[in-house]
Formats: sequence, structure tokens, C-alpha cells
Amino acid sequence: MADQKNIFISHVHEDDNLLPKLKDLIGRAGMEVRDGSINSNKPNEAQNEDYIKREILAPRIQWASTLVVLITHDTAQSDWVNWEIKYAIELGKNVVGVFAQGATDADIPEELRKHGDAAVVGWQGDRVVDAINGKIRGWDDPVTGNPRTTPDWVVKRYSCG
Repeated sequence: MADQKNIFISHVHEDDNLLPKLKDLIGRAGMEVRDGSINSNKPNEAQNEDYIKREILAPRIQWASTLVVLITHDTAQSDWVNWEIKYAIELGKNVVGVFAQGATDADIPEELRKHGDAAVVGWQGDRVVDAINGKIRGWDDPVTGNPRTTPDWVVKRYSCG
């Protein structure tokens, strides 16, 4: 029997067609996922931004054990994706970024870049499943799939003395 997880896939709606592919990738790696995200199959007709966040998105993110961020060329610019990441982090949720096929050069959403405990992996089912299960804490090189030895950003260090 496959491992089963409740996830919320944070994505831009232009990438709705990638959701079944991502869930299939995860399924072939031995995990069954129940996705609480909003997409064209489960549209959100509300107009008020606060209502959408508080009444529609927040409960779905609370329900999920992991927020999976589908990273494409449009993801980093999405205020909604960045809000979902920030909210999940505030709740202490596991946050996993997954580079879509063909998007290995895409920018990482700011809230995901700022979260030091997040996993960011390429389009490899086993790596995605391991990240969802919390076995990976770090960033993979999206091209090779190997763990990065150094991040692509500089963290400024200060002494306390």
C-alpha cells in the first residue's frame, strides 16, 4: 500500500495542466497524495482577497501536512504563491519546492528563498517523495538532481562580540 499524504500544491493557475503530471510523478514513486489546492477543476469564484485567504486558502493549507510549490517561470512573481508559502511557514508546515520540467532556470519565489529549512528538488519522483516525507532539507541542483554543496545566495554572518 502506498504512503498517503495530504498536500497543498502552490502554483500559478497557468500551470494547472502540470498538477496531474506532478501527482502522477509522486504516485509512481510510491506515494498517494490528496491535493487541497485550488485549480480549474475546483475553481474559486470569490472576489475578496481577504476572504479568499482566510476562508478558502488558509483551511486547505492547515489541512495539508506539506505545501508543495510547483516552480515554473511565472511562480516567483505570484503574490498568491508567496502568501501561501509564508502562511505555511508560519504554521510550521513542511515546505517543498519542485522545479517543473523545463523550468530549471526559473526564479525561486522570495518566501521560499528566505525559508532556510525548505527542500527544493528537481522533477525526480523519489526526491519529491523524500522531501515531502521530510528526509531532505536543502536544495538540489535542478539540472543534475544532486544536492547543492553551496547555496546560490550569500548569507551575511555577524558576530555577537
